[in-house]
Amino acid sequence: MPDTAPYKADVAIIGSGLTGLVTAFWLGKKGIDTIIIEKASKTGGVIGTVQEEEFIYETGPNTGIVAHPEVSELFDELNGLCRMEPADERAKKRLIWKDGRWHPLPGGLTEAIKTPLFSTSDKFRLLLEPFRKKGRDPFESLESMVKRRLGQSFLDYAVDPFISGIYAGDPAYLVPRYALPKLYALEQDYGSFIMGAVGKMLKKKDAGEKRATREVFSVDGGLANLVRALESKTGTGKIFTGIADLAATPFNSGYMLHGKKEGLEIAFKSEFVIPTVNPHEYGDLLPFIDSREVSLLKSLEYAMVVQVVMGFRQWKGMDLNAFGGLVPSREKRDILGILFPSSFLKNRAPEGGALLSVFLGGYRRPEIWSLTDDQLTDMALGETAEMLCLSECRPDILKIFRYKRAIPQYGKNTQERLETIARLHSGYRGLLLAGNIHEGIGMADRIRQGKRIAEHVAGAF
Repeated sequence: MPDTAPYKADVAIIGSGLTGLVTAFWLGKKGIDTIIIEKASKTGGVIGTVQEEEFIYETGPNTGIVAHPEVSELFDELNGLCRMEPADERAKKRLIWKDGRWHPLPGGLTEAIKTPLFSTSDKFRLLLEPFRKKGRDPFESLESMVKRRLGQSFLDYAVDPFISGIYAGDPAYLVPRYALPKLYALEQDYGSFIMGAVGKMLKKKDAGEKRATREVFSVDGGLANLVRALESKTGTGKIFTGIADLAATPFNSGYMLHGKKEGLEIAFKSEFVIPTVNPHEYGDLLPFIDSREVSLLKSLEYAMVVQVVMGFRQWKGMDLNAFGGLVPSREKRDILGILFPSSFLKNRAPEGGALLSVFLGGYRRPEIWSLTDDQLTDMALGETAEMLCLSECRPDILKIFRYKRAIPQYGKNTQERLETIARLHSGYRGLLLAGNIHEGIGMADRIRQGKRIAEHVAGAF
């Protein structure tokens, strides 16, 4: 036991990624004393921005989507500390690789009929999509759902690359009910993707819904500025970094948390404990939870992803007039896709230059994560040169980032995991499991969850 008295707070948040920081921000707005406990030496989790020479690049997520009104609300609150940067109009254009060249992803029914991405028979199937019966299996895979409603070519050249870009995942594993709940709802509520899209378009939106613009966004100067703004609102005295061997134990009406800071014991006491970390850390962090339930939570699978950042002072390849290019698995290439941040965000590369993020690995190619830096470099340079029409690919900067547990994969075991989370919440007062273990993987999902948790906790005081 430590010799010093424990730090006391109403709420202890474990993990200083986006979920933890947003939760702490909204709790602070409600006057609830909150601390954040982080094992790393810095806050922000996987979010990181680097300015190197004339380039600004991200070491984690590159962008978010304003998928929920809570995103706009948060930036309103942080006005003056950081500013949302909406992506340029070019971000609406997505490219798909097929038969040795890029094709624009159709943005509507007319374009879908004209594009060479889809087969003629599947284009006719698309016209009949509103008349097909809706699925009845809540655990149906995304692959099965798309083939049933749209056909194989729509799966191969629209959904598969889309899933590579969002989840780095496999449509045969992911379950729409959990991984793409809005798509699942279109079929269940309207009986059809097309009729659902029309219905949503015609439906009158309230003020909150109008703020969910679906725009791609970043932050002026990089996403790390969002982390710094949230950190400043929480207060450095409320954030404890470099805490090792942390373990929480129920104690009276709250929790005791013991860890080590630079080899010395440190303790915390709180009424609520909110872990936002990866569930693979739960065994040591939450030793009071039954090992069988911990195993259920740890069964969540993750895609292993590699990001290769390339910066060119002078760009000599094809016109990068798009958000980026996605590569269908059917094409048997070595990359998932290439993002073009400098084409739709400001000041990411010098005038006349380019900044690229090349993504490799994913759920179906986990072995790529273990390749050497030289092997990854050769792979990324070779694919980039061919796909972006470079006579030679010699970037002025090249950085490699590996993410062992990059993106959770919401498959058939999701329901069992959600039920386990609900049991733990009801069985242990003050314990709230947060993070991308449930309720979505995107930045907007993390922001929405943080505010929702804060409102829930505030109701207990």
